[in-house]
Amino acid sequence: MSGASAATTAATSVGASAVTTTAPVFSADQGDGTYRNPILDADWSDPDVLRVADDFYMTASSFGRAPGLPLLHSRDLVNWTLVGHALQLLEPAAEFKVPRHDCGVWAPSLRHFDDRFWIFWGDPDHGIYQVNAPAIRGPWTRPHLVKEGKGLIDPCPLWDEETGEAYLVHAWAKSRSGIKNRLTGHRMRPDGTGLLDEGKVVVDADRLPGWFTLEGPKLYRHDGWYWIFAPAGGVETGWQGVFRSREFFGPYEERIALEQKDTGVNGPHQGGWVRTAAGEDWFLHFQQRGAYGRVVHLQPMRWGPDGWPVLGDEGAPVAVHRKPELPPQPPAAPATDDDFPGGRFGRQWQWTANPQDGWATQHSGDGLRLTCVRSVHAHDLRKLANVLTQRLPGIPAVIEVELRLDSEEPGARAGLAVLGDAFRWIGLQRGADGTVHLVHRFAETVAERERDADHPRPAPEGRARLRIETSAGARCRFSYDVGEGWESSGQVFAATPWRWVGALLGLFAVAPTGGGHAGAATFTQFRITATRATTA
Repeated sequence: MSGASAATTAATSVGASAVTTTAPVFSADQGDGTYRNPILDADWSDPDVLRVADDFYMTASSFGRAPGLPLLHSRDLVNWTLVGHALQLLEPAAEFKVPRHDCGVWAPSLRHFDDRFWIFWGDPDHGIYQVNAPAIRGPWTRPHLVKEGKGLIDPCPLWDEETGEAYLVHAWAKSRSGIKNRLTGHRMRPDGTGLLDEGKVVVDADRLPGWFTLEGPKLYRHDGWYWIFAPAGGVETGWQGVFRSREFFGPYEERIALEQKDTGVNGPHQGGWVRTAAGEDWFLHFQQRGAYGRVVHLQPMRWGPDGWPVLGDEGAPVAVHRKPELPPQPPAAPATDDDFPGGRFGRQWQWTANPQDGWATQHSGDGLRLTCVRSVHAHDLRKLANVLTQRLPGIPAVIEVELRLDSEEPGARAGLAVLGDAFRWIGLQRGADGTVHLVHRFAETVAERERDADHPRPAPEGRARLRIETSAGARCRFSYDVGEGWESSGQVFAATPWRWVGALLGLFAVAPTGGGHAGAATFTQFRITATRATTA
């Protein structure tokens, strides 16, 4: 468990565009001492949060995308920026050479112990992994397999300062193990490299009337109790539970601490508790919003007279609330826009599988130069590993990018996509006669390959400006400009998520199978602009 992973390199090369910007309108800070939920209105799934001194850090599930394990930073729990990733390549690396959209990194836990940052996560097909680093920006170790096995998910460690013991709790994925609705606890080696016992069920929710799909545990020590914050009831309709015991292995008492009640926040659960330096308590969690994925909310938290935590407004999610009592910060949100200086792309971008050398070429100017990678899956973006993606905004927005198709290869194509279990894209394709056409293609969920969403049109200079306008319900209107002004194309497309992942925005370049280099495509001036104010 030694040596720095490639994640460190990515932060200074292909993983970092110094000029990426984001408009303040994407910030949840309302500028009047309050914030509105969600504080992160995009798919930052299964968030966990940590404070070290005056800084707050967050990570989230990244599933099969690379780099994985995003690292976010804030000084006030409301305004967040993306500062890097802890995982450059998913392991086993060979298995993630192809897209595995709903697999990979599930529900990580972020902790700080022994002057190091630690992230534990479960891969439902392989087991429980961890990485650690002396600083949030790394260098991060390579993934270490703590416990091998199928269906082991949502792990969370605890180094108990009162007893000197180390523990780990995790949940189960029935799809891989045949087990669910229970939490298993272990004693752990203090260095986090392995477990010291076979484990014991610490919470069996089958014994709790009305409880089902208990998962996502976060483990804490507070006021002489072991606390497990864990959601149940499913991501769309469930609730946040809290359990406590005087002994780590139980028995545990339970209570529902946060549920929808009469609000519009369905299934408010799975997240983490954090305390500010001044002693204020807060809870971050997600809300499942269809194609937008799992957006992040911030709830006030206090300890009631009976010693149990009270989340939100007496157990109901808040829409608007005063900000934490922390020094004021400028509005901020994770970057979306990119000029791709020198051919590099910003931290907000992730490949749909482990990347290979040569997919993106660095150069002296601005613009993302993507190689038209030859593939037998050229007609199905869901199966392409070389799609560069970022999260679909949860508010109505306009997404624009300029594209030039440099490839002379017949059948080579490149474009801007909305990618999910169904997909649609608009872009350019080189014809057999050498001409370039503006094309608009889609595939339904059950379709094995794409087909035209509108009639192809000539693009005489091999260039086009591409646009997607999103509206409520993740409805997407595609349009283009090949030099004669903006023209709408095709029908409105309702974006769809994967099973656990929200829809993604994607840039790609691909060519049919064959021999030799197939050329490239260049993308410039990627922009996302909100089309309405986000204040409540």
